[in-house]
Amino acid sequence: MDRRTFLLGAGAALVSIGPASARDISASARARLAPKRVKFSGYAPGTIVINPRRRYLYYVESRGVATRYVVAVGRFGTSLKGNTVVGRKAKWPSWRPTDEMIRRRPWRYARYKNGMPGGPKNPLGSRALYLYRGGKDTYYRIHGTNNPSSIGRAVSNGCIRMLNEHVEELYVRVPIGAKVTIL
Repeated sequence: MDRRTFLLGAGAALVSIGPASARDISASARARLAPKRVKFSGYAPGTIVINPRRRYLYYVESRGVATRYVVAVGRFGTSLKGNTVVGRKAKWPSWRPTDEMIRRRPWRYARYKNGMPGGPKNPLGSRALYLYRGGKDTYYRIHGTNNPSSIGRAVSNGCIRMLNEHVEELYVRVPIGAKVTIL
């Protein structure tokens, strides 16, 4: 094969990938993001513990054991800390940016001021766990994503993003009222 044929073939292959694949993650990345059972102590079974610095969410299974998920977290200065509870859960949740998000980045969020229905294009992904403190919505969520390449990074407006299949698993296992601690 001559150089020209090789380069044309490589170019055609890149063009065929198209923009839809830009959000897909590779098999090796998927393996790196797979949930892992780990030793973990200090919290009661059923508690969710989020370590934003390490970008991990732990679901405490039993005394000394947790399932660890890789998550995306809020950019510096946009994260919630302390104790909350799961106050509500939703499948294919609708989304509306907070007023603060609209003020901070109107060019990006103002067009969604009336909200966006749930579905595959919605940034909350397939499931959401709504975090409450003192009986009030904190406007922070643990949710899925339509952008799996963001997992493992500090990119959100404060919420905790998970791969959709991981948040779907958590959604089934975590009841309303479950404790959530954000370190």
